[in-house]
Amino acid sequence: MAIDTNEFAGKAALVTGTTGIGRAIALRLAAGGAQVTALGIDEAANRELASTAKDQRLTVVAERCDIAEPQAVESAVERAAQRMGGIDILVNAAAIHPFGNVVETEPEIWNRCMAINVGGVYLMARAVIPVMRKRGGGCILNLASVQGYACQKGVAAYAASKGAIHSLTRALALDHAPDRIRVNSISPGSVRTPMLATSAAHFSPEMPEDEVFARFGAAHPLGRIGAPEEIAELAAFLASERGGFCTGSDFVADGGLLARLGVS
Repeated sequence: MAIDTNEFAGKAALVTGTTGIGRAIALRLAAGGAQVTALGIDEAANRELASTAKDQRLTVVAERCDIAEPQAVESAVERAAQRMGGIDILVNAAAIHPFGNVVETEPEIWNRCMAINVGGVYLMARAVIPVMRKRGGGCILNLASVQGYACQKGVAAYAASKGAIHSLTRALALDHAPDRIRVNSISPGSVRTPMLATSAAHFSPEMPEDEVFARFGAAHPLGRIGAPEEIAELAAFLASERGGFCTGSDFVADGGLLARLGVS
């Protein structure tokens, strides 16, 4: 698929999450001409992303940041804005995926999930929106999940956090439309990422990963799981002028998963 290398020329993007979908979005925005700062807590992943971007001659700076920590977020946003001259695009993709029902989930795990998956969106938006106002507007994309609509058993904290992102996205969109800031979310189905690999190992530890992925894919009407790059293309559309009339909405990219009743 040909990429318009000028689509994001002159734009500055801040992406959280340096593995999986966040990684793919950072590279896609940079391939479209954006300056990108990527924030991740996994230093090995940060190094790999920066190395890949360098090999592809893309402008991506990867830094360590715990997005659940207010001061760390404020400092990271300030550095990014200074380095790039502002921020036009914010993508909140960083997340964790604990397992368990509410009885099995310890309070510290529940709180950490909410602090990262939901609190991280809040903290990043809180720090970035004043910077976007100075630029005359911008775009925020939040990575949610189909599990915010319908979920498996044993993922109470994760599902709750993704449903909260749907609501927070709408609130941000309404509050900041006068600032010319568009806010949308994306809800993927199963996508080939390290997080999905962890889910495969949790739910079917006795099976090879590719077999579990094939089983996950079979639940989707398209008969396969998605690729991070496919989600990145949707993100690129929503972040661009092509998606200029889209705000306050969730965009599902799930291979038809939610369209199925679950019976055949």
